[in-house]
Amino acid sequence: MPISELSFSEVDATLLSEVRKRKIAMTAIVSFVFFLCLCAAASAAGSDPVPLDEDEVYRARVVTAEDASGQYQADAAQLVTVEFLDGPWQGEQRTLQNQLTGNPAYDIKVSEGDRVLVGQHGDQLYIMDFVRDTALKWMLVVFLVGLLIVGGLRGAKVLISLSLTGLAIYYILIPSLLRGYNPVAVTVLISAAVVSITVWLVLGRGAKSLAAAGGTVVGVAAAASVAHIFARLAHLMGLHSQEAQMLLFTADLEVDFRGLLLAGMILGALGAIMDVCVSIASSVQEVTRADPEMSFRSLFASGMNVGKDVLGTMTNTLVLAYVGTALPLLLLLGIHHMQRAKLFNLDVIATEVVRALSGSIGMVLCVPATAVLAAFMASRGSDRTPDSG
Repeated sequence: MPISELSFSEVDATLLSEVRKRKIAMTAIVSFVFFLCLCAAASAAGSDPVPLDEDEVYRARVVTAEDASGQYQADAAQLVTVEFLDGPWQGEQRTLQNQLTGNPAYDIKVSEGDRVLVGQHGDQLYIMDFVRDTALKWMLVVFLVGLLIVGGLRGAKVLISLSLTGLAIYYILIPSLLRGYNPVAVTVLISAAVVSITVWLVLGRGAKSLAAAGGTVVGVAAAASVAHIFARLAHLMGLHSQEAQMLLFTADLEVDFRGLLLAGMILGALGAIMDVCVSIASSVQEVTRADPEMSFRSLFASGMNVGKDVLGTMTNTLVLAYVGTALPLLLLLGIHHMQRAKLFNLDVIATEVVRALSGSIGMVLCVPATAVLAAFMASRGSDRTPDSG
């Protein structure tokens, strides 16, 4: 007999609660999948970006590398023999000249045994770059193994969450931005979907997940609003980086650079804000399990205390992450002893300040929001039993 035809006296309350949780979870999954399909269809609309006319690229191993300075030109050079690892010359050796400019930012000075990428431009072969993806793959393996060993089943769920986030960025966010969609709107929608599925996978079903997701949405919305307001007040155009300036002169590409800047700020703050909200929601749940009779006010106070502790470290984490990426710039500015009035009015410095502070403000506001949600749900009896999953 269907559950809907049974009286409440005939059905255990725990079973009904479990059924509701399963329905909520299935609704969230279906909604997320529908959202991904809708965004993928939207991003597929229109013409595809014009591909670059690139040279052919092959992997090779350096057999010998000799100094050839002065033999061909006045500039420094290497005479390199490589053995091809793939392509039409796989297993064969070729000798080519590797021209050096003396600038370490552009030179690719190789040694025997190095793995390199060899480019083919017409009949000419040249060393394009080092093979780096092998090291990256091994680093990824170390991360995955460590996460699975330490995290167990929860670690596997984290991997699924990371995979979905990467797929959403690569197959939805980037194509949508290339086709001229509003960067902030697309990023907010993708962030909301990522938050929902991540929290559900990592925390399971229940009030804890809802509180963490709700607090994250509040924090991200606050960070986006603050970034939007102060980016305009500070006249930030989003053209502070070399990559953005290159996009500016790319033919047949219309990009809202200020919107792109705000989208980057939202993504940069999302992870830290989610971390704070999950910590608060989890702590409130554990306090509720220890003392199911605690009032809303006591639970809220506990959530706020945890939030204050986490906030101090996470704000430092967010700011230091931005400082770390801008460290060469800071050293350059320190060498030239730039005046303070000029320093903090530089576009690149103002951009990083707005980026760090908008994310920090989002974290500050997500603390009371998450504490209120978690305490309210716990005091109403929604979190008196352990979450499943």
